[in-house]
Amino acid sequence: MIIQPSKISAVNRIAQVVNAALRNPAWWRNLVFHIILAFGALVICIPLIWMVSSSLKAPDKIFTVPVQWIPTDFRWQNYQEAMEFAPFGRYFFNSIVVSTSTTLLNLFFCSLAAYGFAKYDFPGKNLLFVFVLATMMIPFHVVIVPLFILMRDLHWLNTYQVLIVPGMMSAFGIFLLRQSIMTLPSELFDAARIDGASELGTYFRIVLPLSKGPLAALAVFIFLDSWNSLLWPLVTTSNDDYRVLAVGLTQFQTVHGTKYHLMMAASTLVVIPMLIVFFFLQRYFIKGIALSGLKG
Repeated sequence: MIIQPSKISAVNRIAQVVNAALRNPAWWRNLVFHIILAFGALVICIPLIWMVSSSLKAPDKIFTVPVQWIPTDFRWQNYQEAMEFAPFGRYFFNSIVVSTSTTLLNLFFCSLAAYGFAKYDFPGKNLLFVFVLATMMIPFHVVIVPLFILMRDLHWLNTYQVLIVPGMMSAFGIFLLRQSIMTLPSELFDAARIDGASELGTYFRIVLPLSKGPLAALAVFIFLDSWNSLLWPLVTTSNDDYRVLAVGLTQFQTVHGTKYHLMMAASTLVVIPMLIVFFFLQRYFIKGIALSGLKG
């Protein structure tokens, strides 16, 4: 067989590139770095893989040693039984309503407050902002009892209000958006006021359009946090009409034991929306982490 000269030259070029890369210390550092990252990603994904694998196993096969990562008999009926074991359709609806409402309210109120802290001067502004940030240091477990008593006195237990209103604003959201709005040129706001724009008009026409990235990042944070919320919905709802998915997963724990195969199947269904949200908005998620470290 005759090898074409063009193919020989191509092979030589590839060999030269490979040899140059192997002689480059930076190439080896990048290789080691990516191997470490790949190993870390694998370690992080192991619980997720075990959850999906367990959701397709028989109950007596879940805790076998050694671990059987690929089931010999796929039990797809686990998903059907899990959905029939509790009203998960209602739980899905409640989680979507609560998470979406909480996210939209946070975007509105946090952006308004951030706009005020970033572009207005008033007495005690810095001190008030410090108090807002200080609330991030208070564990939720400290305020859950007085907050529960307040909700009880308002007769909001077992309602959508008790799941949405307490979380409709966050200090983290105010801080995140303030950092972004502070970078907007003040000349834009002065020009809008000269043209006769109201303060709300300036907010809707300048602040919101120029803050799409931070708003999307905050939306990801708030939605995921609300979707995974367990403690507050657990203590404030006892009616299936208002329970969310995180609380619904506790239905598989009974006095006779835990139905792990059904719990893993339900957990897999609960995780899927979060994975979808993160997959499509991951660049905003990463951008939000970067923005939270900006100097204000």
